[in-house]
Amino acid sequence: MPDPKRDALDMLDELRELTILDEGDPQSFRVRAYESAKHGIEGFAGDLGKLSLSELQKIEGIGKSTASKLRELFETGRVEKLTMLREKHPQAIVDLMKIPGLGPKAVARLRKELGIGGIEDLRKAIAENKIRDLKGFGKTSEEKLAKALERMGADTGKRTPIANAMPLAERLVAEITALSGVHFATWCGSLRRFSETVGDLDIVVAADDGAAIMEMLVKLPLVDRVIGTGAAKTSFVTRRGLQVDVRVVAKHQLGAALLYFTGSKGHNIKMRQRALERKWTLNEYALAEQDGGKVIASETEEEVYRALGLPFIHPVLREDMGELDLAERGQLPQVLVGSEVAGDFHVHTSVSGDGRSDIEDVVAAAHARGYAAVAITEHAEKLSLNGVDREALLEQRREIAALQKKIGDSMKILHGIELNIGAEGELDYDAQFRSEFDFCLASIHDHLDLDRAAQTRRVVRAMEDPSVRMIGHLSARMIGARPGVELDIEAVLAAAERTRTALEVNGGLPRLDVTLDVMRAARGRDIQFVLTSDAHHAKELRRVEFAALHASKAWLDPSRVVNVWSRERLLAWASAPKGASV
Repeated sequence: MPDPKRDALDMLDELRELTILDEGDPQSFRVRAYESAKHGIEGFAGDLGKLSLSELQKIEGIGKSTASKLRELFETGRVEKLTMLREKHPQAIVDLMKIPGLGPKAVARLRKELGIGGIEDLRKAIAENKIRDLKGFGKTSEEKLAKALERMGADTGKRTPIANAMPLAERLVAEITALSGVHFATWCGSLRRFSETVGDLDIVVAADDGAAIMEMLVKLPLVDRVIGTGAAKTSFVTRRGLQVDVRVVAKHQLGAALLYFTGSKGHNIKMRQRALERKWTLNEYALAEQDGGKVIASETEEEVYRALGLPFIHPVLREDMGELDLAERGQLPQVLVGSEVAGDFHVHTSVSGDGRSDIEDVVAAAHARGYAAVAITEHAEKLSLNGVDREALLEQRREIAALQKKIGDSMKILHGIELNIGAEGELDYDAQFRSEFDFCLASIHDHLDLDRAAQTRRVVRAMEDPSVRMIGHLSARMIGARPGVELDIEAVLAAAERTRTALEVNGGLPRLDVTLDVMRAARGRDIQFVLTSDAHHAKELRRVEFAALHASKAWLDPSRVVNVWSRERLLAWASAPKGASV
């Protein structure tokens, strides 16, 4: 089913990204125009595809030029300006922009003067010491780029961040599900296991006529180039360069197919070993007897696991880290779900420069989720561009009091703040003003290039402040775009335990921070964690569901997760002084 709104948002995202490269300025008129149009469309509730040119221009943020591109998209399925920019700036060039220290002008210089056309070219130029001789770079810049590439890993540019893969998968599955003859469709592979990056996208479809489904599939708008197609499997590449493999199975084979194509490889090997021990075979079609091929289980994953003497193992746990042994002993880690979350303690509104929903809409969305509490936490004043001054915060405090009176005791609205952790660990405002907030979290937003000792000191100092209840997105990473800061994790965890400072599990897909290794390292320590959305729009409150999956992948003990406690205990924690037992 066509989705004009999603098509428009995708187009504007790509236009913005490519225009930054083309014009060398992230704040150019065109870039800001695309951003404004995107915000306007996000808040539009009607059928965008049916609007005329003049009607589109009535949406806040959409001018005549952008409206013309939208009509071109809806009428032809393509935009000439976007096609031209794609040809001029291939995806390999766009990937260079994800490397810390490389802005659009630097990328243009590398491309023009050294012929660098992608990340591998950049690695080679660094190895040959060619970057240091370029105007505007130097030896220090070359060393920083080398370090950034090392920290980002060998797969940089080869794998797609989950923040890009998940929306694409959701949209593609929705479009496939709407095709005639489809019984069921979902994504599998590393995305279903909630990995931070994916190599390609695997989709499994249950249908009776695979050939007919594939014929319709290759005509979907997301398909840019077909690699190969048949009745059982079709592979294609999207406009953003992500390969998608779609497999069609019979409805009665769905469980075996989901299990097989979800992986991981190690998990599947262990499952096949269990089957062989019973003189059975296990593949993408069925669990069956070796002799004669009689099917034992195939319709659901639960049936396959049960036949092999195991309870169902959630996809996020299928990483061959001992989960089969734990399942056999009835000791599988508990998987958290978003519906268990009773409150969100990191939410922005339009008062923050980058927030896109007013406080009434945010509170209504939180209330609709059945929350016991929600903390409104705008950016503090030292954050460039999006920080909020004292006067605006005091006005918001009055607004929150009025809203609280309106909704009564059904949900507690906390007036919070997201403080910035300075280079030396200093925080925004004075101690008295900070103490007047209901809830304070503190986060790193800048000075990302400090060394390990300096980063650790600033975080520990922030934890020692009595107003700071939680550290937000500890590593400050952006998956696939920016590595996290270097920290002495043991020292940070020891400080969190000593100061009774909670750690945020940020559900924003670009972040998913704290990282898996931090949560795993915290096992055995008396440290509290909080699942949050870091929402900048009312619709983004659902991101706590991603935080829950991320925490579950690390086997985080639910007893350490504050906002899956009972409503009464959660409210007691939120209102108690830092460090108090609840």
